[in-house]
Amino acid sequence: MTIDWRAIKNHILRHKYPYALLGLTSLLNFHVWADLIQDWWLDDNYSHGFLVVPISIYVLYRSRSELRWPAQSSGLGVALVVAGSIGLILGIAASEFFVTRMSLILQITGIALAYLGRVNFRKVWFAFFFLLFMVPVPSVIYYQATLPMQLLSSQVTTFLLQVIGVPAVRQGNIIHLPNYSLEVIEACSGLRSLVALLALGSLYSWHYMENRARAVTLTLAMIPIAMTANVFRIFVTAVGAYAVSRELAETFLHEVSGLLVFLSALVMLMILGAIFKWTKKSS
Repeated sequence: MTIDWRAIKNHILRHKYPYALLGLTSLLNFHVWADLIQDWWLDDNYSHGFLVVPISIYVLYRSRSELRWPAQSSGLGVALVVAGSIGLILGIAASEFFVTRMSLILQITGIALAYLGRVNFRKVWFAFFFLLFMVPVPSVIYYQATLPMQLLSSQVTTFLLQVIGVPAVRQGNIIHLPNYSLEVIEACSGLRSLVALLALGSLYSWHYMENRARAVTLTLAMIPIAMTANVFRIFVTAVGAYAVSRELAETFLHEVSGLLVFLSALVMLMILGAIFKWTKKSS
């Protein structure tokens, strides 16, 4: 596969003004990008952020043939740029990272909407919606949601262990086994993988689901899917500790637990997607 550099050059020259404006916006928001990249690098919860921008660019590239020129500019896009700029100023003044990051996405979306026009933007909206997944959840929301998810995961896992005959007793977020006590800590609550799995679900839905209602349903289904996958991880770890050894739970199963969550969630997502497609053909 060869790259047509001439076509790329012609494309950039044709659309040089929006590209220049996007470049200037990114430059002015350099500190926002720097803080985001630092979070992606240091926090495993959001390491998927490195993939969000390339995927958004791919979505735009994939839809390029659907765009029609010349396009009528949208005043709503200009309004979004203004709103994003105001949000950026207020966010910096209040040292509110979430506001500044969302304002950056609002600015980028506004520039695209103003240049592409509403008709073209409807064909590529997902590329800009997907950018939301690169922004970490505010800490106040994260910590408020973590404890209930810890307790729920502990309750469900304990019930499943008792169903298969494993003697298990729950005390808060700790599951006591005859030879081991398994603590469902914050990292095991399932919330850390939820944002990444929602991003995966939305991308899968956009790519495979033609019906918008089904796509939204499949994306939202990632919330119970993520929770189920997390319970499966804790369940497997508990069974491994009880049936084999605590060393197995603390070494091998602990190391592959993240992969276990994503693989099981991906399988459930594909099964549900296949069911949606099958019901559509049957109707």
